Amino acid sequence: MQAADIVIIMGCGDACPIYPGQRYLDWAVDDAYGRTPAAVRTIRDDIQHRVEELLGGRGIEPLRR
Repeated sequence: MQAADIVIIMGCGDACPIYPGQRYLDWAVDDAYGRTPAAVRTIRDDIQHRVEELLGGRGIEPLRR
């Protein structure tokens, strides 16, 4: 955690530990628990898009499968 450039938290609010000096991004992402497979895919795709934007903004080309 201390070596991370950016720490991503997703909906844990005050329950996430906060370490001073770290850059945090809080991504409001729907909870996948109890959702249909189609809804989970939508959530997955949203997270993938956010990660790709974050990497692109740092000049890192995301891996393509």
